[in-house]
Amino acid sequence: MDYDYRGMDADDSGPRINISETTPISTKFVLSNTTLSLANSIRRTMHAEVPTLAIDLVEVESNTSVLADEFLAHRLGLIPLSAKNIDDLLYTRDCDCDQYCENCAVVLRLSAVNRNSDETVKVFAKDLYIDASFSQYRPNVDTDGPQRGAPVIMDPDGNGPLICKLRRNQELKLRCIAKKGIAKEHAKWMPTAAIAFEYDPHNALRHADLWYESDKLEEWPPSKNAEWEEPPQEGDVFDYDKEPDRFYVNIEGTGVMPPDTVFHTAIKVLQQKLATVIQELSPNLQQAHQQDLAQPPQSPDMMDMTGAATAYNNTTAYGAGSVYGGGFGGGNTSAWGGGAGNAVPGGTTPYGATPYGQNGW
Repeated sequence: MDYDYRGMDADDSGPRINISETTPISTKFVLSNTTLSLANSIRRTMHAEVPTLAIDLVEVESNTSVLADEFLAHRLGLIPLSAKNIDDLLYTRDCDCDQYCENCAVVLRLSAVNRNSDETVKVFAKDLYIDASFSQYRPNVDTDGPQRGAPVIMDPDGNGPLICKLRRNQELKLRCIAKKGIAKEHAKWMPTAAIAFEYDPHNALRHADLWYESDKLEEWPPSKNAEWEEPPQEGDVFDYDKEPDRFYVNIEGTGVMPPDTVFHTAIKVLQQKLATVIQELSPNLQQAHQQDLAQPPQSPDMMDMTGAATAYNNTTAYGAGSVYGGGFGGGNTSAWGGGAGNAVPGGTTPYGATPYGQNGW
């Protein structure tokens, strides 16, 4: 694959990648001029946040095998499916459909039966086929590899993982809905089988000097990656502030996508996450957020509710006065002819004068 590095390697001070070995399912490279935190972030992103395709729903039409429906559904979910052009597929949660459609899912079918044979019939992943009537997606015939959603077959016999075995008069017929997801949700969406990660093969940073069980040389032996670095010399002054800046990475994929695609997608995902953080920390957003925090919480402006003014443009719902002809406040009449509100002196109750002949309560 040809890459446009956009001048990444023009500056020796930035991160650099040297590919040492690559195959269709694995890639070995050296990541240098970077920090342990960044290298580990890339590794974790490759493991857990690169989107792939996996069977998420299984509709069983007929199952007379010895395996339960739930057992088969779990086994089908772990079958690797091709994630070619996965960016063209939407997440189900982002799609406008009710359940699933051709824009967010791929439908596969499986129909196997043992009618008359006394021998056990084995059902493999190769027996899964894409339901062409469900989707309008058609892959280019010139491209290599299986189409999106097809089972990834990597064994020499071309069978793929074993699903179940059928004895005489047993049948398995089901419909599988594959959806887009990431390994943070479930391990079946993981694009990698393993990622080896190593640094400091000569133990130049003396990791085992103060913490080892029997022999520090046996617990940190030189690896094959030691040939990429010069060993420390006897008598060299030890730098206590030195940190690892060269990492040896080996990506082993599951076949759902090439290892280099896994790495490039992980970089894009990490860039998007960091861009979100940078955007939220931008000065304009920070200033607006601080202004919101500077204003104390308050209720809606009810103006002067002790007088005639109200929240309804200085008047009550029935005009400038109260429903009985006077404004709320001292000196006005109540429903029974007396003062309303806080006009206690001179008022009367609905039954006449106040108790004991007084003017107020």
